[in-house]
Amino acid sequence: MLRYIHGRDLPAYRKLRDTMFADRARQFHARLGWDVAVNERGEERDQYDDLDPLYVIWEMPDGSHGGSMRFLPTTGRTMAAEHFLHLSQGRRISSPLIWECTRFCISERAGADVSAALMLGGAEVGLGFGLSHALGVFDARMVRIYRRLGWPPMVLGSEGQGHDRTSLGLWTFGRSVRERLLLRAGISDEISRQWFMRAFGHLELVRAAG
Repeated sequence: MLRYIHGRDLPAYRKLRDTMFADRARQFHARLGWDVAVNERGEERDQYDDLDPLYVIWEMPDGSHGGSMRFLPTTGRTMAAEHFLHLSQGRRISSPLIWECTRFCISERAGADVSAALMLGGAEVGLGFGLSHALGVFDARMVRIYRRLGWPPMVLGSEGQGHDRTSLGLWTFGRSVRERLLLRAGISDEISRQWFMRAFGHLELVRAAG
């Protein structure tokens, strides 16, 4: 199932939290060879995990991590602004309608549909919070995945060649995207709404009152 959890609430989900950071270390450090720090517990965490991001997490039946990504508003600190500003030609992207998405991670134990489920969770976040776009940096291996899921980004800038190519992109939120991802993930409209409402039911109440 999909869970939407702010960083401040992760201590209430210890197994999910611990296996998420361990899977991030396995994917980004061990498999991909990224220059990321791994602590003595075998976990990959960085300074942006301390900023109370919103995590979209696929929870396995045993309560462990199946996949995840994190969101931060671009009006605050972001990786795009602090580490990849050159990919947007030095122009900082900052808007209350655009959130940055980072650390897209899939557990080695996860099934084939988890990527689509996570992207669906991202679409729910965008629509639920009234956002226009997601901003993110991605490498060449992700291009095929985004195309397969039917939600490729608009590329703002790139560097490198082949497998070493890194790009900055914008994903446009929309209901048609959500519908495609529901089909790709094999999740019903009702169930996806239920998962989101469990975390953010107050958003629906606010919109209804408005």
